[in-house]
Amino acid sequence: QVQLAESGGGLVQAGDSLTVSCAASGRIFLTNAMGWFRQAPGKDRQFVAAIDWSGSSSEFADSVRGRFNISRDNVKNTMYLQMDNLKPEDTAIYYCAARSRADLIAAEIPTTYNYWGQGTQVTVSS
Repeated sequence: QVQLAESGGGLVQAGDSLTVSCAASGRIFLTNAMGWFRQAPGKDRQFVAAIDWSGSSSEFADSVRGRFNISRDNVKNTMYLQMDNLKPEDTAIYYCAARSRADLIAAEIPTTYNYWGQGTQVTVSS
């Protein structure tokens, strides 16, 4: 069992930067690929980024590529999402997720993840 807890959300202005974190506890963190998803009111949960177990490979949604970066610290059991040049359309609840496999195959599909955090709100004002 893996428990995930997001932190670092908040209210920022367009163009600002923000980093959200996901702390993992429980077993098997080192072999889990992990990802970030977001959900805005009235919309489906959307893939944002994913990182493999080692941190050497990552994937990004087209809407955030070049502005967001994903990383992980397997010593601290923590994953990060650094968000730069934030836009109002980035406003959403951000969720971290972990999957039982280590790679990034189908990483953009929410149902491939086994564990989810409770989410952290990110609001970007114009």
